[in-house]
This record gives sequence, C-alpha cells and structure tokens, in this order.
Amino acid sequence: MTPFRFGLIAALATLVLDQASKLWLYFGTDLVMTQPWRLAPFADFVVVWNRGVSYGLFQQEGGFGRWLLVGVSLAAAIGLSVWMYRSGSRLLAVALGLIVGGALGNAIDRAAYGAVFDFVHLHAGTWSWYVFNVADAAIVAGVIGLIIDSLRPAGRASRADVAENGGRPQA
Repeated sequence: MTPFRFGLIAALATLVLDQASKLWLYFGTDLVMTQPWRLAPFADFVVVWNRGVSYGLFQQEGGFGRWLLVGVSLAAAIGLSVWMYRSGSRLLAVALGLIVGGALGNAIDRAAYGAVFDFVHLHAGTWSWYVFNVADAAIVAGVIGLIIDSLRPAGRASRADVAENGGRPQA
C-alpha cells in the first residue's frame, strides 16, 4: 500500500472518530445537562463551544470570522493533502492524514454550529489543561509525527527520492 493510502486511511479514521464522538456525546447523551462527567481524577467530559482556534485564541463571534476559519481549515486540508500525496514515507503520510482529518472535523463543526465542540478536560489539582476533542488530539499527534519524520535520516532520503521522481512517490 502506498504512503498516500495510509494517509487517507488516517484522515478518514480521524474524521469519522471525531464526528462520531461529538455527535454521540452531544445528541446521544445528556452530557449538556449533567456535565461535568468525571472519567478519572484527572479527566472530565464537559461541553465547551470554541469559537476561536487552538487554546481558544482569536475568538470569533461574527459570521465573517467563522467562515474565515472554515476557509483557512479547508485550504490547510487541501495543501496538506497535496503534500501527503507527494510524501515518500508512511510516517509522513499518516502524520499529514491525522492533521487533515482533524482540520476537516473541526471545519465541519464550525460550518454546522458556528463553533467547535470540545469535550475532554484534563486537570490535576489546580492545574487545568485546555478542553479539546478527537480532532485536536489527532492534530497534535500529526505534528509530533511531522517532527519525528523530519529528524529521521530515512525520511529525508525518501523525500529526496520523491523530488527526483517529479514530486510523485514511487509505488
């Protein structure tokens, strides 16, 4: 199987898991009325509507900001998909697929609801991490994969081979 197909599988799995978890928690449970749900001493399920980007930065209340963020997410997903198509390693393709799937999952939320549904809250004592969802976790995992791939000598050689092949991976 080509690296691109691995990336597509990662993107599709991320998108399906993200949307399924959000739809189930929001519409299939009473989380909205009974939150927080304590999962562990350090983790809760809560309902947070994020109108901004990572860590709640750049909160957008108007329609322009909402659609601008949808457009940026879609443009990023397209650009990263092209990179994924040209990737020469499975790790790179999967990392890009995770980011693409996460970007599309959050873009769907913004388009449908005007905000991203976040629900996982990690905390310990007085320390509190931001609230996130499956798409956010996949994006973080994808970025970690990109960093690891960039540090691998084999990853650099694979990309060089792809560049010599006119930007197309060898099957």
